[in-house]
Amino acid sequence: MHSSRILAYVASVLVLVVATALGQRFEDRDLLYVAVPNNTFAGWENNGGAGVIVFDVRNGHKFVKRISTWDSAKTPPEAIRGIAASVADGLLYITTPTRLAAIDLLTEKFVWEQTYDGRCCDRLTVAPDGKTLYVPGNGGMHWYAVDAKTGSLIRIVPSPRSDGAHNTIWSPDGSRVFMSGQQSATISVADPGTHSVVRTVGPFSNFVRPFTINGSGTYLFANVNDLLGFEVADLKTGKMIHRVEVSGFGWRPGQRIPHMVPSHGIGMSPDEKEIWVADGVNVYIHVFDAAVMPPKQTKSIKTRDVPAWITFGMDGKFVYPSSGDVIDAATKQVVGGLQDEHGRRVQSEKLVEVTFANGKPARTIDPFGVGQVRPGFNRSDRQ
Repeated sequence: MHSSRILAYVASVLVLVVATALGQRFEDRDLLYVAVPNNTFAGWENNGGAGVIVFDVRNGHKFVKRISTWDSAKTPPEAIRGIAASVADGLLYITTPTRLAAIDLLTEKFVWEQTYDGRCCDRLTVAPDGKTLYVPGNGGMHWYAVDAKTGSLIRIVPSPRSDGAHNTIWSPDGSRVFMSGQQSATISVADPGTHSVVRTVGPFSNFVRPFTINGSGTYLFANVNDLLGFEVADLKTGKMIHRVEVSGFGWRPGQRIPHMVPSHGIGMSPDEKEIWVADGVNVYIHVFDAAVMPPKQTKSIKTRDVPAWITFGMDGKFVYPSSGDVIDAATKQVVGGLQDEHGRRVQSEKLVEVTFANGKPARTIDPFGVGQVRPGFNRSDRQ
């Protein structure tokens, strides 16, 4: 072969190799977005100020970058109260006690920011089609229904039974929004078609804290005050049907516990085979078999610091407690820990995974650990 042809051939091969590598690196990615600082025990000074820290899931959860938010140099910076993502509009949403904002997942620039009536904002949720947000009014008695693309307010949804508007979950089929307050033993259920509360779930034995649901919307699993464990509600009847206590681990009232509750953190594996529950007293995660009712305790996993939230990664391969541990869901082993660009441990209750394909956001998952099993539902449909 002529030397010029050889050089041209080698060059073309190199171009192909580089293009393939770049495609894998920049187009097909799984990124974990972790918002800091928390509004909890994890201090802002340990996380290098405010922002969203990005980790590469496919590359051992290595640090990728830090996306700056507001007042990064402020001491302490503004806490981030909620995070969610939508692949429909390619946006990452974050909330603070005063505002809601959207960040473009590709450019990493702020697209819009809203404050509403000054009672914004807490743990939000995104509709399965990505068109609407439900955003708690940060300690108030109402939620905001918001246009997810523009941030425009659609309607205020009052919920007098949810004093201290706090946690929000949109059902996978899009038909219901579950809203809980910090000082309520019931959960309000809204119809997103009319933006009105149509029923309540409970009462539970005490004030409801973090909660989750299964994919078909037939069961709800909730942490409550003064319980190391969780309670189960039948969503067909709206009644609490089971109280499940962690066995083999104790606690006593008066112990210093983050969020002032023994279990603050619960999630259902995407395949709905397991319920994972936080133990802030003993610094463990407890795993329950969800194939039986009530769920049965099967495994306990020691974490590096107090777990106060549990988020499942895409397809349930990894589990991310707020302690910053990375847990292999299959083996129930801690396989890593999140660290920032300076090697500092990263802890947060606000994190969400987004998969990119062909250079665009393609899939995400609910930060509340919502089950993903229901007839006719394709997990890739989640926006």
